[in-house]
Amino acid sequence: MRLLRINQNGFALPAVLSFIIAMGILSGAVLEVILNNFTIVERNNQSQQAFNIAEAGINYYLWHLSHNGSDFKDGQSTPTTPDPTLGYGPYVHSYIDSNAVNEGTYTLWVKPQGSGSTVATVRSIGKASGSNITRTISAQIGAQSFANYAVLSDGALWFGPDESADGPVFSNQGVEMDGSSNSTVGSPNATYIPPDGLHSSNYANGASHPGVWCDTAITSPVNCNTRDKSNWLFPPSQPQTQVDFNLVSNALCNIKKAAFAADSTTASLANLSNACSQTPGTRTPAYLPQRSSSFNNSRGYLIELNPDGKTYNLWNVNNVKDAKITKYTDALTMQAVATNVVIPSNGVIFAEDNVWVRSNPTFDGRVTIANGRLATNYTTDITVADNLAYNTKNGSDAIGLVAEGNVFIGSFAPPATSSFTLEVDAAVLAENGSVEYPSNYTFSDTTCTRGWTSSNQKLNFYGSVATRNTWTWSWVLKTSCGDSVYDPTLPSPYQYLSGFKYNTTHYDYNLLYAPPPSYPVTSGYSMLSWREVLTKP
Repeated sequence: MRLLRINQNGFALPAVLSFIIAMGILSGAVLEVILNNFTIVERNNQSQQAFNIAEAGINYYLWHLSHNGSDFKDGQSTPTTPDPTLGYGPYVHSYIDSNAVNEGTYTLWVKPQGSGSTVATVRSIGKASGSNITRTISAQIGAQSFANYAVLSDGALWFGPDESADGPVFSNQGVEMDGSSNSTVGSPNATYIPPDGLHSSNYANGASHPGVWCDTAITSPVNCNTRDKSNWLFPPSQPQTQVDFNLVSNALCNIKKAAFAADSTTASLANLSNACSQTPGTRTPAYLPQRSSSFNNSRGYLIELNPDGKTYNLWNVNNVKDAKITKYTDALTMQAVATNVVIPSNGVIFAEDNVWVRSNPTFDGRVTIANGRLATNYTTDITVADNLAYNTKNGSDAIGLVAEGNVFIGSFAPPATSSFTLEVDAAVLAENGSVEYPSNYTFSDTTCTRGWTSSNQKLNFYGSVATRNTWTWSWVLKTSCGDSVYDPTLPSPYQYLSGFKYNTTHYDYNLLYAPPPSYPVTSGYSMLSWREVLTKP
């Protein structure tokens, strides 16, 4: 029998070829995955690098504003007109690392808040070298101002059980918070001794208390023993920094310089080394001179803010008669000076004398009114003479009142009618005095001011309070005094009241990021808010 031999090579070759093809396809796929991963990693690295460069741009402008708080053009003179959305720019910077290598660029857009505000929105667009990937960061940069608090005091504060704190509260001494509060309450002191008249009657004078505390005997409307105290900030567990009211002196000087600079007739004075000692007799829209070299508490100016938000009306005030007077036009002896005076573009008015202020009827704009006799030992006051109201409460309107002495709500400010709501919308600051409804009439230390105890007689304050001394809208007394009103619901023996029994003090949270023009600051520039923008401009 003959056997045939079959050649196996013909069957093996297709198998080998198939294997080679399969491995090629698989290797190509693996290589593509590896290459894609390299690309993704590279893009992620470029994206992260762009983000880091954008962040460096924000940090650069924080540094820049800390050295020149009024420069929103990155040291340049252009553009003269900002982009309505993004502000001034674009300003392109190379980002050089510590090894002197150019890693990319950041492009800055700077949009100031406007009207003398210290706050600006800075947008930084980062891009790494050799990449088209960009990352964008937007941050609000500004110096914290005295308007960052609902109530700020260099002295002790006491909120009674029927009072409420709306917004951040801070005292350089201490706070007794017997009423409700919805934000932080702070003090730099671990303990303090409340002064007479500014503490619960359940505690004897001279007793030491924590920097923030409440009377444990008070259980209604807020129970001291069970209330949330997590927002009470004071040492040793929560160290706090004291707010320096001495900074206001320099701030008033700077506001006066800004008022000089706002008009060509006084602009040359703004750069003098002794600018704040200058007392020109020229009146400009931004600067109101001394009425006389001699000082008189009953003399000064009435400023009436017009609803257009761009102008004000001005009167000379020659005398004040406030006892039992129920209307500012009867209390103030006035002489018309000018109407529709244009508010300067920097939003600042400085008076070298006392000021009375009202709105007509509301104000649609941003302005700071400040006063002081900075070249003398006399101290000027600002008095709210009537309603002082914003047109809107969305941050577009702001009124700042910065007094060298006191900020008063005039005893004649409430309407003469039996029912009323007196509206006061402002960020108010008393450098060396108090923010208050006065306990006595201006020229009678022994005659107490009027009191209002009906629920339809109200004071509505909306804004911010900063005071060197006291802050109060009402006074409780043991005995009848002048025009104070008896109120049997008040705890004995304090059953007579001057001022407003029914009052509200609400913080304007818009002031946190948009304080009034050139409003005094409490610290250097810092990052107020930060976010990544997911779309390019």
